[in-house]
Amino acid sequence: MTSQSPTDAYVDESALLAVAFEEQDGPYIARRLAGFTTLLSSNLLKAEMRGAFMREGREFDVGRLSRILWVFPDRSLGPEIAAALRVRYLRSGDLWHIATALYAARTRRTGLAFITLDHNQRDMAAGLGFVT
Repeated sequence: MTSQSPTDAYVDESALLAVAFEEQDGPYIARRLAGFTTLLSSNLLKAEMRGAFMREGREFDVGRLSRILWVFPDRSLGPEIAAALRVRYLRSGDLWHIATALYAARTRRTGLAFITLDHNQRDMAAGLGFVT
């Protein structure tokens, strides 16, 4: 998206869950996220996080999402979905995150990083020009 280091990042559930559940990559992701001014995501993230916490039998604290700036597109994400699918196939939720990040990147003046632990999603984000 840009050659300078982005100050903002789009984040998906895999990264936030690694931090929340104290997984192996959690400390690295936490340090990385702390370096960004703004964290953005689709509100799909709320459902994914709540579902994961329920699956693990853990109480979900909505405060975990307090740094997230929600991206609410004002139109269909059809063009972003089509652009992403020209790179590769992704499952619907992962594709939605990529499309939302593309939309957000087009409306911001600074570059945007894409933070995920999902290898397929990270490869697609890199292929679309995001810092990963």
